[in-house]
Parts: sequence; structure tokens; C-alpha cells
Amino acid sequence: MVTALPPTQSYAAGISQDGTDFSYFVQLNLGSTGKPVWMLLDTGAATTWVMGKYCTSSPCAMHNNFGPDDSTTLKISSTPFSVQYGSGSVGGWIGTDTVSFAGTTMPYQFGLANRTSDDFVHFAFDGILGMSMSNGQTQNYMQTLKASKQISANVFGVYLSRNADGPNTGEISFGAPDKAKYTGDLVYTAVAASAGGDWAIPLDSISYDGKATGVAGGKLAYLDTGTSFVFGPKADVAALYKLIPGAASADGEIWTVPCNNNLPLAFSFSGVTYTVLPQDWISPPSSSGACTGNIYGREVVPGAWLLGDVFLKNVYAVFDADQTRIGKEPSSLATIDTASLMSFTGLAKRVAVAVPASSPPTTPSLSPTVIPSNGTPTTLITKPPPTAPGSSTKPTEGVSGHETGGATGTAAAETAGAPAAPAQSSSPGEQLQGSNIASIVIVLVAVVMAA
Repeated sequence: MVTALPPTQSYAAGISQDGTDFSYFVQLNLGSTGKPVWMLLDTGAATTWVMGKYCTSSPCAMHNNFGPDDSTTLKISSTPFSVQYGSGSVGGWIGTDTVSFAGTTMPYQFGLANRTSDDFVHFAFDGILGMSMSNGQTQNYMQTLKASKQISANVFGVYLSRNADGPNTGEISFGAPDKAKYTGDLVYTAVAASAGGDWAIPLDSISYDGKATGVAGGKLAYLDTGTSFVFGPKADVAALYKLIPGAASADGEIWTVPCNNNLPLAFSFSGVTYTVLPQDWISPPSSSGACTGNIYGREVVPGAWLLGDVFLKNVYAVFDADQTRIGKEPSSLATIDTASLMSFTGLAKRVAVAVPASSPPTTPSLSPTVIPSNGTPTTLITKPPPTAPGSSTKPTEGVSGHETGGATGTAAAETAGAPAAPAQSSSPGEQLQGSNIASIVIVLVAVVMAA
């Protein structure tokens, strides 16, 4: 684990990572004892859950868990939950307790997983913190935080630190973006109403070496901190790789590229272009000497692109769900009819990261260590880079925490039969609630480009 430095801004928390740039997580404190748990920071999911005491799956034995022994204020209901992600699934029961994070504390409803798929063996986090504005199976975190009136605006900014750049300065800040993390203005783009509350904006184009593919314009791009790489429709991805000399694929999903390629890719939104450095879109050489592109031809979201950490490491992103914010944006938005209930996203330049000249390139560690509830350190084997096309080994494509619906298979099927603590009564103010969140009136997302 590469722990983040303490943030300097109020209502902020460091974003740590697994040492491979595969997954980024934050530490929450749960219950009456403030038990620390590591949670995947996931703007592509609305459901929040943590591995529970009653979980018998292999991943749970390797991670921290949370249950009645950890808190006198935990209330577990008989309501089940189950979620399917781009990689992995979980199932369990809904509980309510105090959650403390980034200088805020509030009662919050979240899932206690008693079954997880084996995918979670490979990642160094104990659960998922859902940061989408869509309807999940637990309370929406941002809506609940807004209702608690602890922050001045319903907005959060995300800065992901690349492991090779040195000290981890990753950060999430609530209430306002951290101006020290970016330069220039935030230029806003409308968020698609059809995305149902997910942070998705229409693409202008995707290009390589100044040449656009000509196929991605108008399609949605979901900004997802919980997904390691970039995924898109096969035909669109193939059109991109056809612009790259030496690119090859056996199946249209996984592509190899020359390892000495030093040109960036570019994604354009609202007429502004944002580059992705080759060190992010090209994997390190495998044992066979091949380099895999970290742009995959797979539709995690049908007909759309999923821009994960490969993209987000190159930008500063501000996710604004405060509908009153429209009146404070640049004059270019002044002609927008606020009665139309549109949503927006913004783009600007990110502060450049200075890499010490004395620091040679390194291969990230593939074995982060966590300390589970029994106090015994456990080394997790994080998934290595994908295998080359034609290999008999199934490729590994990092974590995809994009919430795609109710879980199927083992995690969901065994939920009903798994043990759970008896549901406890609570006061009217503590009753469990479903996530019947009103439709989002205004959503503003700010994405800021690396220099």
C-alpha cells in the first residue's frame, strides 16, 4: 500500500493506492469505536458496503471486516443487498452506523457483505465507497452528506497520484475543489440525463498523434475512479489502435503496442483536449517483452466509454452535485436556462507533478500488505498486467468497480442463507431507508488536465 500524505485542505482526506496504480482507496472510520477500514473510492458505483463479520468468502479472511463486536451502535436489518460490478460481485445485509470521513461524521446506511466473489482477493481494500449520484442499494453518500449540512456545497474534488511520481499527494476534498491541485478555469460540459445520476459526459473525439478516430463523437464517457483502465466499444477501440503503428490484437479486446511508443492519447470534451501520457495508457513489458495497451475493447457500459484511472491520473476532477452552483459558473453558461434542469461537467489544467531527477523508473510493487481484523499482516497478490493476445492465460484487467446491477451467481445466491445478526429496533430517526433519491437537478463535474 502507498499511503497518501495528509491533506492541507479542510474536509479532505488522502487517497492511498495499491502501489500499482490499479486501485485507489480512502480510510473510513466506522461505529462507536471508529474502526478503520479501507474503501475503494468509486465514482462509478452508488452502493456502499464493507466486508462483514459473518463473511466466509476467501477475500474476507484477508481483509478487515466490520460487525457487532466493533460497535455498540451498529444496527443490522433483515434487508439483503447484492451488487454486480464490471469485475466481481457481493451480497449481504444492510446496516446503519456512524461513518466518519474527511472531517465529517454522520449516521449512514451501508452494506455488510457476507459473500464476495474471489475477484476481491486481488485488491487491497475492505469495501467500496459509492460516490455516484445514481440510486444504489444503500443510502446515497453525497445526498446523505448534503442532508447533514456539514459542508458548504455538495461538491468533491479528486486528485489521483501516480506511484512513479514520488510521494503520494492523492486527495479527495469536500465542499470545494482544492485550487492548489489545478490551474486555469473550470470549463463545464453537460452531464447526460440518460446516465441516471452517473458521472457521464459526451465525448467530442478520441485521438492519437493529432489524428481523431472519427467514431467516438457524441458517445458518453463515464468518469470512474473505481475502474483501473479505459474500456470502450470494440469498433471504437479498434479504430483508435489502427492509428497506432505496430498495434495488434487477436480478439479486438486486448491490444499490444510497441513498448517504445512515447506519444500520448487525447480525449476531447466541449472543444477542449486532454492528453493521457504513454506511461499510463501503455503497460510495462510482460515476461515475453510485450506491452499491452490499457485501452480495452469491451463495453462495460453498453454503447459508452468508461474512463478509469488511466485517464483520471492525468486530470483533476471536480464532481459537483449542488444544483445552486449553476449561477456561479463561467459566463459561457449564462445563457443556459436553469429551468431545463441540465447537468454539467467542467475541465481545466492540472498542476504538473515534478518527478525527482534522481529517481529512476521503477516497477510498482505487486504485493500490497493489509492488516485484517485478527491483527496478522496479509500480503495480497495484486493482479499483474494483462497477458499478450494469443496467450492461453485469461487476461487480467485490473479492478472494474462500475456498478452494473444486482449481483448474480454465488454472492447473490448465498446471501439469503448466510448468517446475520438479528435486526435491532431503532428510533424513527435511525430507521433504515432505501435510496429513493430524487432525480438530480444539476450535476457539475470538473475535470482538469495535466500540464
